Amino acid sequence: MPRKNSRQEQHNAAELGETLAAVERSLQALNERYQQVKQDSERQTQLFQRQIELQQQPRPVRNSPEIKAELAQIQQELDTIELNLESSLFSWDSLKEPFWQAVRFGGLGVVIGWLLKSCAG
Repeated sequence: MPRKNSRQEQHNAAELGETLAAVERSLQALNERYQQVKQDSERQTQLFQRQIELQQQPRPVRNSPEIKAELAQIQQELDTIELNLESSLFSWDSLKEPFWQAVRFGGLGVVIGWLLKSCAG
């Protein structure tokens, strides 16, 4: 009997080790994402400020091809940053569970509705 208990303890220790490794990987990924979001937010602020500076230039200066090109490049970079920031909020993993719950319970509602309709009619 001590052997069985020993095997169970080894199995539990191995499971605990795997779980801790997974938590460490998740924490590392979260930390990396946090740093990326922080950098993107700072860059976004810098770009907004530069965009405002350029838009406040007198009309003849603002209409120059160099300023227009810089404004277009700034807007493109801002769009990319915005997409990167939003991608952290809406990922398939975060929507997977609510999606399947809606499918499951919506489907169940349709089936119950059909049953009630057939019973009533």
